[in-house]
Amino acid sequence: QVQLVESGGGLVQTGGSLNLSCSASGRTLSSYAMGWFRRAPGKERESVAAITSSGRSTYHADSVKGRFTISRDNAKNTVYLQMNSLKPEDTAVYYCAARYVNSGSSYYTKSQFYDYWGQGTQVTVSS
Repeated sequence: QVQLVESGGGLVQTGGSLNLSCSASGRTLSSYAMGWFRRAPGKERESVAAITSSGRSTYHADSVKGRFTISRDNAKNTVYLQMNSLKPEDTAVYYCAARYVNSGSSYYTKSQFYDYWGQGTQVTVSS
């Protein structure tokens, strides 16, 4: 069992930055592919970024490419989402998710592939 806790959300002005963290307990994250998702009011949950268990490969949605960066520190059992140049349309609850994997070569962009989820952290970008 993996417990995930997100932190780092908050209220920021357009153009500002936030760095979200997802800390895990219960298992070492080095055997888990990780992802960040978000759900805006009235919208479906969407994939924002994903990373392989080794951290060698990453994915970023087109809507955040060039502004957001996913990374991980397996020694600290933590995954990060650095968010720069934030826009009002980035306002959402952000969730991290974990999927147990046997090798480090795959990341996952669909929520149904993930086994564990955090409780979410609110990000609000004011215009």
